[in-house]
Amino acid sequence: MNVRIFVDTNIWVYAHLVGEDDTKHQTANTLVEAAVQPLVISTQVLHEYYSAMLKNKMADEWIQANVEAMIEYSEVQLITLAVVRLAHRIKVRYRFSYWDSLILASALDAGCSLLYSEDLQTQQQIENQLTILNQSFRSTKRSFVTKLRFVLLVGVIPDVRN
Repeated sequence: MNVRIFVDTNIWVYAHLVGEDDTKHQTANTLVEAAVQPLVISTQVLHEYYSAMLKNKMADEWIQANVEAMIEYSEVQLITLAVVRLAHRIKVRYRFSYWDSLILASALDAGCSLLYSEDLQTQQQIENQLTILNQSFRSTKRSFVTKLRFVLLVGVIPDVRN
């Protein structure tokens, strides 16, 4: 089973910034580097990433180089009218913010079964297709990598609530 993984903006920001909480950086960086297949992002992720990095006072050249690397390393999902309309339905049904709904719609439209994000409730199922995981920042790095490899190799999402 091919598990497609969508990675939200915050994971990329943590992967590329080393700050006071180095654990978040290490964990996010491990997620990005441990993938054995292309991760999925959307044009929204690229826009939000650029904005977040500007707020962190990073140089445009540095940001642009990272965005290019993200584009090269990932499958980029475009925001289409169908994705926008799906986001509207998700917002109403699940009561997420518009921007979170757009991330979820992009992941669903790309056929992803996992969404890594720090912003959303872990293990929540969206449309019986997409499982949200934010466990990465509450697990030890080793535990997280073990779970990620299990997902990628076996195609089964482990229960990570505890």
